[in-house]
Amino acid sequence: MIFEKICVIGLGYIGLPTASTFANHGLKVVGVDVNQAVVELLRNGGLHIHEPGLRTLVQAAIGSGNLVISDSPETADAFIIAVPTPFLADKRADMRFVEAAAQSITPHLRHRNLVVLESTSPPRTTLDRLVPILEGSGLKAGLDFHLVYSPERVLPGQILRELIENARVVGGVDRSSAEAGRDLYSTFVRGEIVLTDATTAEMVKLMENTFRDVNIAVANEFSRLADRFGIDVWEAIEIANRHPRVEILRPGPGVGGHCISVDPWFLVEAAPELTPLIRIARQVNDDQPLFVVQMIERALKEAGLPGIPGSRIAILGLAYKSDVDDVRESPAIEVGRLLSTRGARVNAYEPYKRDLQVEGLQIAATIESAISSADLIALLVGHKPLVALDPVKLVDQVRCRLAVDAVNGWQEKTWKAAGFRFYRIGATSFEP
Repeated sequence: MIFEKICVIGLGYIGLPTASTFANHGLKVVGVDVNQAVVELLRNGGLHIHEPGLRTLVQAAIGSGNLVISDSPETADAFIIAVPTPFLADKRADMRFVEAAAQSITPHLRHRNLVVLESTSPPRTTLDRLVPILEGSGLKAGLDFHLVYSPERVLPGQILRELIENARVVGGVDRSSAEAGRDLYSTFVRGEIVLTDATTAEMVKLMENTFRDVNIAVANEFSRLADRFGIDVWEAIEIANRHPRVEILRPGPGVGGHCISVDPWFLVEAAPELTPLIRIARQVNDDQPLFVVQMIERALKEAGLPGIPGSRIAILGLAYKSDVDDVRESPAIEVGRLLSTRGARVNAYEPYKRDLQVEGLQIAATIESAISSADLIALLVGHKPLVALDPVKLVDQVRCRLAVDAVNGWQEKTWKAAGFRFYRIGATSFEP
């Protein structure tokens, strides 16, 4: 199947790179977002997300005339839905963005068009939610138009490379739909394109992220056990991972981002009676920020301070992982909120998102202003510029001598030699 013009709905972390990549491979692309501020920013040469190489890619796509930014869909050969699927307060999937995107496509749907859902979704979303909406056009899925589910499987910070090189899963409502999806993605995908049915493709994406979530939960529980038993979890993990069939992941302040911290709940929602392990793993990771807060409180008290209420605490990093600006479901932000609600005065510094606003936190413009009056400094994200901080140089900039490392980013010996009391997750060595 040949495609000349496509329409990408949603210009976020996945939609914008996808639209730009198609455009730079010769297709005419209409990139659609309902956020008028995003539309105007992109039209004026700006960029609302941080991703290495993305600015150059977007500018090339727009400059070529192949990528046009719009606030509404147009008639096209293919439509790609790449909108967010957050969860509600009760952990159920919020599918309103997906449903609204499908409804916006329906008036433009024509015979032999292809519709692709990329947004991470609970099993059977394509069949049970998208099909009824799209068939409101009077056309039948699989008979009059093609419909597939093809999840993004990329890592923030490496999106542009992985979009092209990673294997692509294309699940169709029928075989001809899957083949049409393969034809579209073969425009730029160099990795293997695997064809399956739509529900299997939905399940594959959720399985991948749930697998990681469960394994991170084990690592986080190991960090708590190490704290209890007075050992260094990082040394223990390094030794255990020498076993040829063991690969324990890294503990930290929790799990964030729009995938790993969200997707497992879609499986719990779909079959709660079958997913007790997945639910518990989610709860373990959701509770990890509280463990970090408790570690900070113990550090303050051991230093002779009264504890969290009234303390000035500098938290370094607010993104959900290192060297990205994505703060969705960030455990670092949750640590900050928990400290604030317990009465701390929290100064936060996020080098990749200086304009961020978080209720209860004072966002510092510079690292110096974040730490200058702090009673304790806590590293919550392993951003390269934060890991590279020199404690010897910090001594003259701060009044405190307390440092907590929740990501194993700093060298304990270096910080202690500079005069800091140093505490590391999973190796805190608190005095009895």
